[in-house]
Amino acid sequence: MTAPPPGPASDATSPRPGLVLLALVALYFIWGSTYFAIRVAIVGFPPLLMAGSRFVLAGGALYLVLRARGTPRPPWREWRAGALVGTLLCAANGLVTVAEQWVSSSVTAVIVSSLPLWTVLVAAAWRERPTGGEVAGILLGLTGVAVLQSGGELRGAPLGAFLVVASTWCWALGSIWSRRLPMPPGLMASATEMLAGGVMLTAAGLASGEQVVSAPGWPAVGAWLYLTVFGSLVAFTAYNFLLRRVRPALATSYAYVNPAVAVAIGAAAGEPVGWRALVALALILAGVAVVAAVKASART
Repeated sequence: MTAPPPGPASDATSPRPGLVLLALVALYFIWGSTYFAIRVAIVGFPPLLMAGSRFVLAGGALYLVLRARGTPRPPWREWRAGALVGTLLCAANGLVTVAEQWVSSSVTAVIVSSLPLWTVLVAAAWRERPTGGEVAGILLGLTGVAVLQSGGELRGAPLGAFLVVASTWCWALGSIWSRRLPMPPGLMASATEMLAGGVMLTAAGLASGEQVVSAPGWPAVGAWLYLTVFGSLVAFTAYNFLLRRVRPALATSYAYVNPAVAVAIGAAAGEPVGWRALVALALILAGVAVVAAVKASART
């Protein structure tokens, strides 16, 4: 859950198939693995400070690199737009990070896989009314969420479940709103979003009394570094590369693969993955596929 909102491909040049495949593999496996990496990192770090410092470092590094390469400094109105969207998107990640104190990474990934469905509902607030096919996809996906809710884990962690669902609404709102704001171009949008959102999460962590009371273990430090370098910088770069050079449907196909990767990693690490989670994942992804198919047919 660290991607900027999708946009149209803008680079007309034909990309090398090898680079496209490498970028897709990076998205599929890096973003799919971040759910478990978060769970490892919060063993040694407070959740909001972990997420905030990760985004501040990644966004700051990306901003400095872009400025060194000659990218203009965003004007105030673009900074303001990036800060607004970044606050929502990073808040979504922060909510997931806090929730994983009680909810397994596998179940978290299953819930987050319903994000495209919530995006359709949030878009309705801007009078982008869903079609009959999209409504059918939403209902199918919500059936999957209901199946997951019928399991024991979410009933035992209602706050965690609420935070994960709330994170999908924050992400959907930030994604839809970004289409109507004067965002910085290209990777500079990602840099401003991560910087602003990271500062917000860090401030929230400090305000809530979070502090690192002891030196975190190496697994937590390694997970934090992985989230910062790969989950943010590498995956962001791969995603923006795909958005500029391939069709949006291919660039955003990570939404179908990430949950399966997250569930597989969680199961391999010993997290219990019951039949409800697998059925819920299948129903949610089927609903997302229906919505995507409806949108694709509407564009043709």
